[in-house]
Amino acid sequence: MPRLGVNVDHVATLRQARGGTDPDPLAAAVLVELAGADGLVVHLREDRRHIQERDLRLLREVTRTKLDLEMAADDEMVKIALNVRPDLVTLVPEKRQELTTEGGLDVAGQRDRIQHIISELHGGGIPVSVFIEPDLGQVKAAHKISADFVELHTGRYANATRSKEADTEFESITQAARLAYKLGIGVNAGHGLDYRNVKRLTHIAEIVEYNIGHSIIARAVLVGIVQAVKEMKALLG
Repeated sequence: MPRLGVNVDHVATLRQARGGTDPDPLAAAVLVELAGADGLVVHLREDRRHIQERDLRLLREVTRTKLDLEMAADDEMVKIALNVRPDLVTLVPEKRQELTTEGGLDVAGQRDRIQHIISELHGGGIPVSVFIEPDLGQVKAAHKISADFVELHTGRYANATRSKEADTEFESITQAARLAYKLGIGVNAGHGLDYRNVKRLTHIAEIVEYNIGHSIIARAVLVGIVQAVKEMKALLG
């Protein structure tokens, strides 16, 4: 059964909207784990629009499953990661003007820079994933820079409005996952996945973990976070 990582960024987004202390992503994280999630995911952005450094440090103290820190590939974030020591770092592209991460990291085009960042993190004993498009060239580049995992960007699949388009994207994800597995790289997937579109991807045996945030938090507004996580876990099963 594939693992479920739950991104609690949007709990912090709601908190930051009023500038107060509620809802607390730490409390949400505890409930997420109790509901059966296999890990927690947070993105500490350069603009600190939702998760704050204090959140990250407290989450490191209380997380009992796995803490996956999404971050930009820059030296400031490396220092934070080496200090906090998450169980996994996922390198993602980041632009201030975007609402959410818009695409995969161009590993092939930034090979030297990303390899340097990965070497620093590996030196601190932290495994690294790279968030990439389901593109065979990017998978090969991830292998060359010694990434431990790839997280395949499923946004185009999730946002497809026609079945033919969804089929094409599903095939791209399948082929990328198979190549990564063949190269000895762990395969995660995420972005835009929800209760309607995730089930089909579970037929791709090489994907070992799904990282899902917005749809679970949105569902939690209606049914509670424990129930929302349990429903997603059931779909992955």
